[in-house]
Amino acid sequence: MGSIENKSISDMRENILCIFKDFMTGITKIDELGTAGSRLLIGFQQALEYLRRPPIEGTSELIDNIIKANETQRVKMYIEAGCRNSLHGVQNVNKTDNNNFHYGKYVHMEVNSCKLGLLDHNSKAKVIVEELEGLLDDVTNSLQRTDGNLLLISEKDSDDHPIHKDTEGLALSDSQNFDVTQLAALMSIIYSMVKQDYLMQEKIVSALNLKSSSGELESYCLLWSLRPFINDDIIHQAWRLIP
Repeated sequence: MGSIENKSISDMRENILCIFKDFMTGITKIDELGTAGSRLLIGFQQALEYLRRPPIEGTSELIDNIIKANETQRVKMYIEAGCRNSLHGVQNVNKTDNNNFHYGKYVHMEVNSCKLGLLDHNSKAKVIVEELEGLLDDVTNSLQRTDGNLLLISEKDSDDHPIHKDTEGLALSDSQNFDVTQLAALMSIIYSMVKQDYLMQEKIVSALNLKSSSGELESYCLLWSLRPFINDDIIHQAWRLIP
């Protein structure tokens, strides 16, 4: 009877380890998604700042010669629109002036593209966060079914492997010598960090519009890249626990 129970516990530990690997794979996906989102946010910032540029000074002979020598379709559209401030062109896209309409549409397109990309980022990130929550629930349910009978995953003496403490005070080992209850606690900490980071990104995307100030955009980009809720030391600890 005891051997059957031990086998059941062993199978449960293996199952939890598999779930943990899937969990960390999800962390990788959301990291990659966040990097792509950062590029979109920077693109939005740059496009909006471009829209705010003042008109080209057309009375200068030097500038006039440069324009004539580099009269691409993009420059031509700007000149035909009267070398006006780009935001003026955006504000007049519904007016009858055909040149203004096409120029305003052109300069506005990149901003819209980046905003749509960020909204798509939020949708994908939400799915991954929900998957991480589901995996955490699976581990919690598995632990509850063992009635506290789970043993150390490694059968070696714990003195053979030095234990390190991360910044949250959770005792972990660089080897496989740890209790799966600690593994569940680690997953819970990481999930909490990732969810807070996702909620921050969601708020940033929701706040973006044509009236966002340069200071706001700079702060949004900085927060997104810094990921203030993510503790890299804990993430690195988690990766070292995967066999």
